[in-house]
Amino acid sequence: MSGLFDDGGADETAGNLPEVSISELSSAVKRTLESGFGRVRVRGEVGRVSRPRSGHMYLDLKDDRAVLASVIWKGTVSRLSMDPTEGDEVVATGRLTTFPGQSRYQLIVEDMSLAGAGALLAKLERLKAALAAEGLFAEERKRRLPYLPETIGVVTSPSGAVIRDILHRLADRFPRRVLLWPVAVQGERCAPEVSAAIRGFDALPAGHPLRPDVLIVARGGGSVEDLWGFNEEAVVRAAADCAIPLISAVGHETDTTLIDFASDRRAPTPTAAAELAVPVRAELLATVGDLEQRRRRAAARLLADRGRRLRDLARALPRPEALLAERAQRLDAAALRLPRALIAFATAKRAALAQGPAGRFAPSLLTRALRERAGVLADRSRRLAPALTRRATQEGRRFDGLAARLRPERLGRELGQARTRFQALSGRLDRAGRAMPGAARDRLDRAARLLETLSYQATLDRGFAVVRADGRLAPRLAGLDEAAPLEIEFADGRLSVHRCDGRPPEAAPPASEAPADPPPAPRRRSKSKKPEPGDDAQGSLL
Repeated sequence: MSGLFDDGGADETAGNLPEVSISELSSAVKRTLESGFGRVRVRGEVGRVSRPRSGHMYLDLKDDRAVLASVIWKGTVSRLSMDPTEGDEVVATGRLTTFPGQSRYQLIVEDMSLAGAGALLAKLERLKAALAAEGLFAEERKRRLPYLPETIGVVTSPSGAVIRDILHRLADRFPRRVLLWPVAVQGERCAPEVSAAIRGFDALPAGHPLRPDVLIVARGGGSVEDLWGFNEEAVVRAAADCAIPLISAVGHETDTTLIDFASDRRAPTPTAAAELAVPVRAELLATVGDLEQRRRRAAARLLADRGRRLRDLARALPRPEALLAERAQRLDAAALRLPRALIAFATAKRAALAQGPAGRFAPSLLTRALRERAGVLADRSRRLAPALTRRATQEGRRFDGLAARLRPERLGRELGQARTRFQALSGRLDRAGRAMPGAARDRLDRAARLLETLSYQATLDRGFAVVRADGRLAPRLAGLDEAAPLEIEFADGRLSVHRCDGRPPEAAPPASEAPADPPPAPRRRSKSKKPEPGDDAQGSLL
């Protein structure tokens, strides 16, 4: 630097100093600063943060007495393990340099991390307060879990013990179909993959065969840094926006992440999440059996009460014979008095006419007319009496039939017949429910036997083999490359061989010249094991 300016004594005049340009002076300062410090590691609080459209990030690192301007280039921003926000306490690693355009020095950040668990928890509290202010943790947003879901979606790592614990617990309680969305549960890829998995399940339309009825986001225990992906804002917003009921099971019972507040239910462990998702099948069967017994007892008690009440009401009714006896007697008496009354009436009228003026002029004519009229009335009364008697008899028989139908003995028989039909229908329903699983199991056994019959493995068991060249079947010797390796598959394994006869395929000895080996003894095929009635294993998901 002595070539640009002189650091001699103060007694030298200004005219002896060399003249330099602004660019030369800025370059000299830059070289001095970069050679004197090189890479540094500083700790401070993030101040102003700027993200221009270029993709770079400009921010200030400060403490209580100084501010250090910093810049993170676009390529480094994408590799950071955190997203710096104002107020974070961080540890930044980089190199010091200058920016001649503004005559300032700055730190080119190459790596950045939060400064310890205290800073992480402080950032967690700030983010929690901000999201809570938006209402993402409100209780009215939470949905009820379905009682018995058909399909359960699980967002977790496919290689950890979490998914095995969930499947084992579901198989013990109530086997259900499980769809696994594999994600990273730690590191930089955790937050974007978990949020994408939640939104992917939620994007399936209603009624789609792969849309789950409930979601489980699960991970094992770990430190605050290990579980930090489930505190990211993207994961919390995805859980809050999900229309499918969501259970969070991140960490152990003492671990708390922000997804626990946004989810519909929080489980202390992944195993507990499986217990929340489905009920116990044995308990359900016992409950259904108890309800069936109660239903039968209630139906029998209801029929008995109604029968007893009907018999009581039947005893309070008057007898139909008593209701009709008095009226029938009055009808008989009236029928007997009617002819005599008509004759008396005719006689009185005849006497009245005989005594009147008309009787002096035509007594014989009036007498004859009255006699004829009286005879007609008497004849009509004789014909009417039997008809009235028959009508009374018919009405009496009808009332007798109604009385017989209302007798308690007949009602008891009808109730007994109805109870017998009800018990027969209930027995048929129970037998049909027990026969359905057996029929389905028989169909499955027949399909399994057909599949075993059509498989080429059965042919291999009888002494045959499959020859492949370069991964393709080789049904004929002609056309095979002499130097190509061959693979022969037997019933119990595969064997790689190389042709060493040196002859072309057409020069192979005929089948008649080959030494005749005794045919291999046929192997007895073992019967396929039938699945147990209660075997509802989930099977492989990957």
